[in-house]
Amino acid sequence: MTELLQQLINGLALGAIYALIALGYTMVYGVLRFINFAHSDVFMVGAFSGYFLARWLPSGPGAGVLVLIGAMLVCALLGVLIERLAYRPLRGRSTLTVLITAIGVSLLLQNLGQRLFGANPRSFPTLFPVHQFHIGGLVVSSAQIMVFVVAIVLLVLLRYIVLHTRTGTAMRALSFNPTAASLVGVNNDRVISFTFALGSALAAAGGILYASNYPSIDPLMGTLPGMKAFVAAVLGGIGNIAGAAVGGLVLGLVETTVVALGGSTYRDAVAFAVLILILLLRPEGLLGRRIAEKV
Repeated sequence: MTELLQQLINGLALGAIYALIALGYTMVYGVLRFINFAHSDVFMVGAFSGYFLARWLPSGPGAGVLVLIGAMLVCALLGVLIERLAYRPLRGRSTLTVLITAIGVSLLLQNLGQRLFGANPRSFPTLFPVHQFHIGGLVVSSAQIMVFVVAIVLLVLLRYIVLHTRTGTAMRALSFNPTAASLVGVNNDRVISFTFALGSALAAAGGILYASNYPSIDPLMGTLPGMKAFVAAVLGGIGNIAGAAVGGLVLGLVETTVVALGGSTYRDAVAFAVLILILLLRPEGLLGRRIAEKV
């Protein structure tokens, strides 16, 4: 029983990181109806931003929070640049064209990362105090607690922005009908840029938390977590913010359960098996809604 609870805690911590990354996928899809495959490399840039900010900023009690906020701002700016330079000129083009461009942007960021940061892994600095808390037979690290706290705060903040602000209302209007939104005064370009900035900032937070728990970073580190976060977004219901959070947590729990059962070799394969199953059995996702299309 203790081992099961331990795996539950580990799975929730990993799932919270997947949820933060998945939110970026689902927000962009909800507004523009395409998958931003460069999002996983924004996650990588977030981790490297935290790495360099930790070296430049003076150490202190609040240094970790400053690094987290700084990395989120860097990636928010990067998200706006990607949308402005790569995706906005293609607005109205075919989905395939945008998809190929997204893959191209992803490869560009990976190769720029290797050029600027080097291909060798780097050890990520300790941003927050490290402690182990023993509760009965359970062991909970301060890094896992930090993941839970940051993920919950950011999810609550995101929910508030989407549901209780004018910008959030504009995002929902744009998601429902871009033409009607523009006719009632919504600046679609500004809202889309804000969506990319918000999603990229969440990816940066995921990158910092991931690197804090698995302290080795490299320019290709975003590939696998990014793909799993995409699976989480599809699992929960792509375009559904609550679904992305639920999908991330479920996927994290599935992975750690597979490891607990002795199948650590197959933990990555299981994520994509889940993707295949959800597409076959419930393509709209756990919290998504089936939408009938007129022909």
